[in-house]
Amino acid sequence: VQLVESGGGLVQFGGSLNLSCTASGLIFGDYTIGWFRQAPGKEREGVSCISSSDGSTYYADSVKGRFTISSDDAKKTVYLQMNGLKPEDTAIYYCVADGDLKASAQAMDVLELGSWGQGTQVTVSS
Repeated sequence: VQLVESGGGLVQFGGSLNLSCTASGLIFGDYTIGWFRQAPGKEREGVSCISSSDGSTYYADSVKGRFTISSDDAKKTVYLQMNGLKPEDTAIYYCVADGDLKASAQAMDVLELGSWGQGTQVTVSS
């Protein structure tokens, strides 16, 4: 499985970014893809995930209402639309994939053991 993230960058407080994760080697319709983030000096955080089989989604409380995860099976791509960005959202964002799981906080724990992308930097200025 190969995952390639894109869409990161520098944005001002309150701005938006749309991250993309394009996958190869996955059987679309039989996977779960999630986003983790890692900021310097902070613990890695599971941000969101989506299940390809039932479309269920999960969001961490820190991003609920601001971030939206979606998928385009034809393009084998998962998106993370991030609105209302805050400086505390600054981190490297990683895309992670594993077998089909119902999206949940517990699924994020399983995803951590899956395949990882190389990450994309998101920086939010105040």
